[in-house]
Amino acid sequence: MARSDEQPRPDLGKNYTATRSLTFDLAAPLSDADATLQPHPDASPAKWHLAHTSWFFETFLLRDHVPGYTLHDERWAYLFNSYYEGEGERHARACRGMISRPSLDEVRAYRVAVDAALLAALPGFSPEQRALVELGIHHEQQHQELLLTDILATLYENPLDPAYMEGPGIADGSAAPLGWTRHEGGEAMIGRNAGDGFSFDCERPRHRTLLAPFEIADRLVSQGDWADFMQDGGYSTPSLWLSDGWAWVRDNQVESPLYWRRQDGCWSRFTLSGRRPIEPALPVTHVSYYEADAYARWAGARLPTEAEWETAFGAADAAAGNQLDAAAPVMPLGTPGPFGDCWQWTQSAYLPYPGFAPEAGTVGEYNGKFMCGQFVLKGASCATPRGHSRASYRNFFYPQQRWQFTGVRLARNA
Repeated sequence: MARSDEQPRPDLGKNYTATRSLTFDLAAPLSDADATLQPHPDASPAKWHLAHTSWFFETFLLRDHVPGYTLHDERWAYLFNSYYEGEGERHARACRGMISRPSLDEVRAYRVAVDAALLAALPGFSPEQRALVELGIHHEQQHQELLLTDILATLYENPLDPAYMEGPGIADGSAAPLGWTRHEGGEAMIGRNAGDGFSFDCERPRHRTLLAPFEIADRLVSQGDWADFMQDGGYSTPSLWLSDGWAWVRDNQVESPLYWRRQDGCWSRFTLSGRRPIEPALPVTHVSYYEADAYARWAGARLPTEAEWETAFGAADAAAGNQLDAAAPVMPLGTPGPFGDCWQWTQSAYLPYPGFAPEAGTVGEYNGKFMCGQFVLKGASCATPRGHSRASYRNFFYPQQRWQFTGVRLARNA
């Protein structure tokens, strides 16, 4: 959450409306059935994302700070609370796909009602309350990415390989040869301070760290690179894998990135634009930390630390690259630069920075309580709303998870 001594953007109402409208637009192609399905426990139905983000604004802004506000439906808090223990009991995450009612149209009406109430109250909000609106906007942007990746996971379960949207033509050729950029190391500053623009509490405070000299790759690992890894026995060579990773490969019979399929000796992959052939020039996505680590070892390299990544790309334009715009195809396109296409695994555990302090109150559950057993990813993906990410941003997932747009950028000791 933004600190109370930080002034949120003056066009807060405009940004709120734009964010909420984009979510509405992303869900527009979906039927009620599409929006109700839950493909696996890590994913959530589209309808749930639409309602949960509205519940966030209704609960932490309208209910708590607007006198006389009446909940749209008091029963829905149980359905659409995610993990906030301070808000009481809630529906089991793995059973969200069983919420056939309220309908998609009722959830859309809920969003309209919450928007009208919040925009009416916004001029009277205090700086602290406006900062909470800013947090809610960034929270919804995270759910926009989750919405798209969960739609992909949902449609993947349909043997007809239906497309959510049209995509670009098939990319020709191969990726450029991998190059390396050297960094001399030494003392570096990472993280973000309150007052330096919006940040989540897990990004703070900005602090010093010491780096040894290192090199970092000038592009992402491509689908062609990954095909070479597979051809060379990458998924059947235990010496490349962490012990937990090798157990995961065997237990789940993993032989390729998620959504890849081999038929008649050829590999294809499922995307939001339907099934497409492997495109060797484009970045590989939907790989786990275990796979990223094994590939790096096979390539004679390693994954960067989050401090190395942030030091290497801290001056880059975080709004550049292939990220989510209202009309852009949601697909890795191999655009240059460190942001966009896919989130990049680091070898850094998701742990608190020195001096970390979670936000006060229930919203303090947002990040800190997940600092166990997960790894940091940096950058942004083709499903990340443009303007949402920054060099200090710390995305995080468990090492076996790969349904998000996750990929690989290599590093090595200099």
